[in-house]
Amino acid sequence: MRLEGKVGLITGAASGIGAATARFFADEGMAGVIVADINDELGEKTVAEINAGGGKAIYIHLDVSDPDQWQAAVKESVSKFGGLDVTMNNAGMSVPASRKKVEDTTLEIWNAMHAVNATGVFLGMKYSIPEMRKRGGGSIINTSSIFGIVGSGSGTAYHSAKGAVRTLTKAAAIQYAPEKIRVNSIHPGFADTGMTQELHAMPGERERRIGLIPLGRMGVPEDMAWGAVYLASDESSFVTGLELVIDGGTIIQ
Repeated sequence: MRLEGKVGLITGAASGIGAATARFFADEGMAGVIVADINDELGEKTVAEINAGGGKAIYIHLDVSDPDQWQAAVKESVSKFGGLDVTMNNAGMSVPASRKKVEDTTLEIWNAMHAVNATGVFLGMKYSIPEMRKRGGGSIINTSSIFGIVGSGSGTAYHSAKGAVRTLTKAAAIQYAPEKIRVNSIHPGFADTGMTQELHAMPGERERRIGLIPLGRMGVPEDMAWGAVYLASDESSFVTGLELVIDGGTIIQ
């Protein structure tokens, strides 16, 4: 019951890391779990699973790049559960067209990647912080990536957006530490999720990536979700501005 009495909102929670985190939050006693996503069918399924297991969850349709939808989602969360203690800005996107070098990256792809992966995080913090202030503090968890720390041969827009999340997290951590609002980032490495399914289906790509991981296996959503549980709990009450890298050792080499 590490999260007993807390209320948490998770974006991109219909599947993958977000869904695993939502389930773990509920299992750890969270008083209210808000599953937010644009995939209504999978989002409702995640909520049904949580509630069937004795948790308390609701689903909210949320395009994280839309400030009006963010304000409505926070308002509904507070109305339903009485407050907001944790926000995990987890929604993200990566598509084959974005895996390009600088010269080959279109402005359309650049803007789309930043709208979800960076602006969505900014808006999530902007509209969650006032409610956390009312509670005397809170925890914001922003999902970045190892590619927000190191470079690669492609994925220009993705690197930029996830790098923005990394430093934006640190700025917010400093700004709101006096109000006991902690802001940390999680940096997943290579993992089997819905977002990587197409890439890992390419001949040899999954095996190639596993070969880059010192621990010798692909990550799973639950690996990242346990990190989120820690950052959401009071166990991390003296932790802010942290980059929690969960990558099997990939970028220590």
